[in-house]
Parts: sequence; structure tokens; C-alpha cells
Amino acid sequence: MAVSEPDAASGTRPGPRHVAIIMDGNGRWAQARGRPRLFGHHAGAKRVREIVECCPNLGVKYLTIFAFSTENWKRTQVEVAGLMSLFRRYISKEMNALAAQNVRVRFIGDRVRLDEKLIALMDKLEAKTEGNDGTHLTIALNYGGRDEVARATRRLAQDVAAGKLDPDKVDQETLPKYLDTHVLPDPDLVVRTSGEARISNFLLWQSAYAEYEFIDTLWPDFTGEELGRLCASYGKRDRRFGAVKT
Repeated sequence: MAVSEPDAASGTRPGPRHVAIIMDGNGRWAQARGRPRLFGHHAGAKRVREIVECCPNLGVKYLTIFAFSTENWKRTQVEVAGLMSLFRRYISKEMNALAAQNVRVRFIGDRVRLDEKLIALMDKLEAKTEGNDGTHLTIALNYGGRDEVARATRRLAQDVAAGKLDPDKVDQETLPKYLDTHVLPDPDLVVRTSGEARISNFLLWQSAYAEYEFIDTLWPDFTGEELGRLCASYGKRDRRFGAVKT
């Protein structure tokens, strides 16, 4: 893992190339306004567009957002159904804009529990943007870090059983090749909004050396300016990856 050198003049390192965001606080944002939780989720979906659009100016090449976790199925049927409807509507509405903005979209997570219409839209958006080379937007949908590692381990074990992989050669570089994120670099910066200080089963393997920011801002109020401040703060951190200065 290469460590970028600080800028000689400013003493800062480059900003994060890959930012991952746990978008939290939609429900509380809505409730504070006397509205139902789904009103907050709709406001949060609109916020995604601004954050995606500001990434190129901030030097953020990869943006990964946590849209729906494997644990979110525990919410009320009304909220879950509303979220699934929102995802379908968001993809349909934003598909052409994302393609025109040169955004490459991928989805990670287990699609087994998702409905066929949503999966078809996900496939269509991925296919429509697969040739784009601007911002790489990854949407974690029905995603859980432990579930991802379990699914990856299952595929790895199947390859060992089939004689495609020598078990004696399995090391820490092997498993990432089986993860949902195998084509992505690890996140440099992980942001969680809404004041909660936990990672909620998000990118467990990939974030081993990420920097974390837990901020009080609720997701619908999160702006490109705030992301810019977080990226600037990241550039001032001393990232040694276990090494020491000589």
C-alpha cells in the first residue's frame, strides 16, 4: 500500500481519492419537521446528486454510499416498501443525468431479496454507464460487511474445492478478489453523518486503514462544502500505515 508524499509547500497530502459515506439521519431530519420518515429519505436521495456533482472538483474519483443495509429489513414494512419504491424512482429519474455526467455506477450487496423490477433497473443503470470514466459511484444496496465476507469466503471455498485455487497460497491479497468491491480501491475516508459513532457493518475489510469522520450533520443537510472541508482535513492527517518516520 503506497503512502502519498505530503506537498512540500503546504505540508498536506492529497485529498482522499475514495470517499465512502454512511448516509444517516434521514428519519430524524423528517421527524424534526413533523413529517414521516419517508419524507426524510426522499430529501436524502436528492442530496446524493449534489454530492456526486461536487466530487470531481474535490479530486474524489470514487464515491461509495450506504443506501440500504442487510439489517434494514428489520424496519417496518411501510418504511421498507417506501424505500424500495424510492430506489426504483431514483434510478429511473437519475439514469440519464448520471450517464451524461460521465458517472460510472455500480451496485454492491446481495440482490437475492430485491424485487425483479429494481434489479432490472440496477442492471440497466450499470450497463448504461459502464463506459464512463468520470466519478465512480458505488451504491451499497442490501449490503452488509459480514454478509459480503461470508459470500466471498463461500466463493473462495468453492474454487478451492474445484481445484482452481491452492489453499496454501491463500493470503490477505486473495480474499479481496472475491469481494463485491474487487474492482475498486479501498476507501481513504469514511464519513458517517447524524452524530452516531459506529460503522454499522459497512466495508469492514476494505476500511481497515481508512480515516473516519463522525459528524453531527444529518444527511439531508450535508453539503458539498462540508465534504470539501472533510477532504481538506484528511489531507492534513499523518498516514503511516504502521510505519514510522525516519
